[in-house]
Amino acid sequence: MRAYLVDDERLAVERLTRLLTATGRMTIAGSSTDPEVALAFLRATPVDVLFLDIQMPGLTGFELLERLDRDVAVVFTTAYDRYAIDAFGVNSVDYLLKPIEPERLDRALDKLERFAGLPRPDVRALARAVAAELAPTRRLERIASRVGERTTVLDVARISHFTSKDKLTFAFVNAHEHVIDQTLAELEARLDARRFARIHRATIVNIGFVQELFPAVDGGVLVRLKDEKRTELSVARDRVRDLKGRLGI
Repeated sequence: MRAYLVDDERLAVERLTRLLTATGRMTIAGSSTDPEVALAFLRATPVDVLFLDIQMPGLTGFELLERLDRDVAVVFTTAYDRYAIDAFGVNSVDYLLKPIEPERLDRALDKLERFAGLPRPDVRALARAVAAELAPTRRLERIASRVGERTTVLDVARISHFTSKDKLTFAFVNAHEHVIDQTLAELEARLDARRFARIHRATIVNIGFVQELFPAVDGGVLVRLKDEKRTELSVARDRVRDLKGRLGI
């Protein structure tokens, strides 16, 4: 099968190219970090499968599909598992979460081979449907942190945790704190419940950043995060069971 790769991160393209080449099951027809360049190539050159990043500057993966004038099997690649929804389960469509693991890639290729030769989905209709499912009103994707006249836009998926203290709410990215306007209650209502968990009245944690759970000296439970400072957070006793369940423990 002939594959084309689109991702605005060059390292991601290079890694996926290596993984696909190692399988011996794909021919790489081309790749690009520029979705406009990719669109021009795909309009002129037929391929069997498109490995497509979702969040790209200038033109998202969904927007690229809507502008493509031919149908193609699609495997979405994304760092954010909020995109791993049922809409990706249709024939000839799959998704891979970054960092892509060889075993998961093999399963995606198995699926592509099973559906080879069958009618392909209307990629434009698919793009519209999935984009609607992921409309910003459904879940928070970005949060603004305003300090004076300066505004920093934070990608929610990169936030390791939120805390509240002295009537202020803080979001942490790479162990650096950012003051935000929302309360923890407001955040809990709009954050992706599959990714974020309230572990304390003053703390919401991004489950993907949890590295360890271990006993605290007072008999409670602490979590250690996979951030630069290996941040430790206290888990309320009545929330330990829920957190362990979320982590599959």
